[in-house]
Amino acid sequence: MAHLPSRRRLALAVPLALSLTLSLGFLPASASAATPRTQPAAEAADAPELAYVVNTRTDRRTIASVKRAIWAAGGKVVVTYQRIGVIVVHSANPDFGEQIRTARGVQSAGATRTAPLTAAGTTDEGAVELLSKEQAARTARASAATDGSEPLEADQWDLRAIGADRAAKINPGSSRVTVAVIDTGVDDTHPDLAPNFSASQSANCVGGVADTREGAWRPYTDDDYHGTHVAGEIAAARNGIGVAGVAPGVKVSSIKVSDPDNGLFYPENVVCAFVFAADHGVEITNNSYYIDPWLYNCMDDPDQRAIVDAVNRAQLYAQRKGTLHLASAGNSNHDLASDAIVDDTSPDDSTPVTRTIDPSECFDLPTQLPGVVTVSATGVDNVKSYYSTYGKGVVDVAAPGGDRRYQIPDTPSKNGRILSTMPNNQYGFLQGTSMAAPHAAGVAALLKSKYPWASPATLQLLLKVQADDTACPASYDQDGDGVQDAVCEGGKRVNGFYGSGIVNALRAVK
Repeated sequence: MAHLPSRRRLALAVPLALSLTLSLGFLPASASAATPRTQPAAEAADAPELAYVVNTRTDRRTIASVKRAIWAAGGKVVVTYQRIGVIVVHSANPDFGEQIRTARGVQSAGATRTAPLTAAGTTDEGAVELLSKEQAARTARASAATDGSEPLEADQWDLRAIGADRAAKINPGSSRVTVAVIDTGVDDTHPDLAPNFSASQSANCVGGVADTREGAWRPYTDDDYHGTHVAGEIAAARNGIGVAGVAPGVKVSSIKVSDPDNGLFYPENVVCAFVFAADHGVEITNNSYYIDPWLYNCMDDPDQRAIVDAVNRAQLYAQRKGTLHLASAGNSNHDLASDAIVDDTSPDDSTPVTRTIDPSECFDLPTQLPGVVTVSATGVDNVKSYYSTYGKGVVDVAAPGGDRRYQIPDTPSKNGRILSTMPNNQYGFLQGTSMAAPHAAGVAALLKSKYPWASPATLQLLLKVQADDTACPASYDQDGDGVQDAVCEGGKRVNGFYGSGIVNALRAVK
């Protein structure tokens, strides 16, 4: 699987300093492949290569000048996203970052990893549990008693929790709306996904360059199941096979961004994904991951600052072209509205170090970027899941993500996690904010189907308006040890656990 660290999220309330630094006016983006050329003698003969993002102004003259500086500093251009001013570079020069930051026209630049090229986070919490034949048979018998339900729907407590089962009878969503799953790849051959899969809006963005060859978007192995599970939660078809998605009538695509060697989600891959989604007419993206190698990217570090800059340029470009982004809040049970957070998992591609970060200066990506919808996780009792990260003014909405410890449903499998599609025609249970975000993305897709004219900002507002107000719990001592496991701040309408409330598919289609 990609990577298991947890965390994340922000919302519209991004600090002014970040907005001023990053929200530059970028023209629509285009990518151009690099032309191989001999490097100057700036790099050692056997030195390992690192990947970098170099961010510049968008005019051709500046970009041409910066490319010359990249070459002079021992860098090789991999791809140029001219209209957002992001250049992906490889270099074996250990001083490349420091040197290129002094070049004229460079606004920020830094390494996107701490380990050499060719050398964990998605936001699901805990190991996968495949649905056994016995469980499937028991669930199918239970579902058979419900008119019009899918064979395994009796175990999908999450659909009933947000009214998605009833919403499908009114409006299952439009095939003109596509949700791109930016993740570990999607097995589009799965019978529950094949009817709604959009190959023309799918790609493999690993390395920063989109590969659209047939099947390039699929998982590397069955162990890379995360994206397939997410896709099923959004748009598994109501076809009498297996499970159903929140929006079973919309299209789903796959943009693979996980590294084949370690499963990590590096910045240049995600930059490619956002630009590709925007340029291929995707209305909504689901982002159930955080960008490696840093759990939080701090603006006082030049490498991490450049990562924030590059990814933000790409996601803002997509927003301007009409794409709404949803992302999971994270599984660390962190309060992103607090004064300090201890991060002991970064960097996750080499040796982590313990650091105390200021959430107002260090950001989980892409969840804490402006305009991205942050989603926290709930269980069957509509209470924040024990692992879910939260924060007043950070979380936008909540959605079912599962809770196997404290919130157990009365279903055939009695499994508090989320049942969905898995590679190789299988089904399995997962939990995490990774599972919450696609539920919210499915509801957003239903809203986009009903209001096709809605801009990303309008769609986000509609998503909040239709959500069910959910007040802070009177007590959040889930393990009963007398200590509050998290503190919810805010009122019934807006608070740190649930944002504007738990999404409601039925209200979205009425």
